[in-house]
Amino acid sequence: MDMQVWSDFLQQNWLVIVIALVVLFIVLNLVKTMVKWALVIIIVLALVVYSGISLEQINQVVTTVKDDTVDTLKNEAMDVMMKEAKDAKYADNGDGTFTITTPNLEMKGTKGSDKVDVTFRGVPLGQWKINDTVKSFISESQSQAGGSNGK
Repeated sequence: MDMQVWSDFLQQNWLVIVIALVVLFIVLNLVKTMVKWALVIIIVLALVVYSGISLEQINQVVTTVKDDTVDTLKNEAMDVMMKEAKDAKYADNGDGTFTITTPNLEMKGTKGSDKVDVTFRGVPLGQWKINDTVKSFISESQSQAGGSNGK
């Protein structure tokens, strides 16, 4: 979304926007029920439609923000994974699955599989392919579990 487009829209339609804002304030002050919020949503949607923004554009922006957020969380989880590898606790669940936990990360997988389920700070990040970093993390947590069991 180009700022110049928004600037032009605001300059050309400032009166409509001011009227819509006045109507919104009146609705918010006079109506005290759920109808109030329905009217607010209708007015905002009318402004969005009037501005020429399509639902596809809104959907595209939401998808982009979601993808960027997930990518950022994955990158942060990878950094935390390597920093917390020394604190990782490996648990063999006895049914061919394993669980690795750190203070901020939980990883669940099946032995022999090429994917693991990752949860970062309570937020599920989905299934990850086992790459070199994940493989290294699993190996280090296994070796620590083996070393601590022998002590």
